[in-house]
Amino acid sequence: VQLQASGGGSVQAGGSLRLTCTASGQTFGDYVMGWFRQAPGQEREFVAGISWSGAKKEYADPVKGRFTISRDNANNMVYLQMNSLKPEDTAVYYCAADDYSDFVSRATRRYGYWGQGTLVTVSS
Repeated sequence: VQLQASGGGSVQAGGSLRLTCTASGQTFGDYVMGWFRQAPGQEREFVAGISWSGAKKEYADPVKGRFTISRDNANNMVYLQMNSLKPEDTAVYYCAADDYSDFVSRATRRYGYWGQGTLVTVSS
């Protein structure tokens, strides 16, 4: 599967952005989808993940209550709605796909397919 992330940009603290990941190539509904981020000088970290059907969602503690992950299997898309953004949310955001099982893993190594990343900058 090929992944393309979009929707990043610059926003002031408290603002919102919606990231979109578009998938192509394989049966999108067979993949657990995840969003990760990597700030300068930091390791890539899990942000949110969603199961095949969308019934199961996982969030990293720093984004719980502010970010929402969703998916549209008919159109091969996954979204990350980001509200109440903070300067510490500044990072390159990546979407990723895991075809191993329907378990929503937080581990980077579980995801075998990655998009190219989209930059989110939040200013104070």
